[in-house]
Amino acid sequence: VDGGAELTGNHRFNGCGCGNCRRKTALWGSESRAKNRSIPGSSIGFARAMRVFKKKKNSRSMTRAESLKFTPFKNDRIRESRLESGEILLTYPIVIRPWIGRVVKKFGGKGYQAVDKKLQLDELGTAVWEQIDGERSVKQVIQWFAKKYQLHAKESEVSVSRFLRELGRRGLIGLK
Repeated sequence: VDGGAELTGNHRFNGCGCGNCRRKTALWGSESRAKNRSIPGSSIGFARAMRVFKKKKNSRSMTRAESLKFTPFKNDRIRESRLESGEILLTYPIVIRPWIGRVVKKFGGKGYQAVDKKLQLDELGTAVWEQIDGERSVKQVIQWFAKKYQLHAKESEVSVSRFLRELGRRGLIGLK
């Protein structure tokens, strides 16, 4: 038996090179970790620790009607400029988290700094962006969009809500 590995039938549990041993070695690093899965350095212990950062399910989900009542408003840190084509170019700051900045600095980077990011809206995005004034509700924007572009209400709702969700994810708008 190689290196004191246990023999289980015709199978050497550690280091024989079969697929099963390679999987166990990749998962736990060694036979001792395979026996004790709660070791903090093991990948299973790491996976358990990472559960803390998983997205938590909301105990009460919002209904469609409730979400359409919200009023979108623009982030005041956004700079917008109109291009010659009539489309809008949004410039917004991306702030690097301090701990990421410290890691970057250790590897020779500039560390903590704000970076400007740009987003160019097409004709439809520009039209919706101009409707976001802090007074119109999401439902009113959807109805306006459907009427202007001659779409069914459901098509308009899907496209406008996806667009607003993406703007919200980037921090360009908020809802009140």
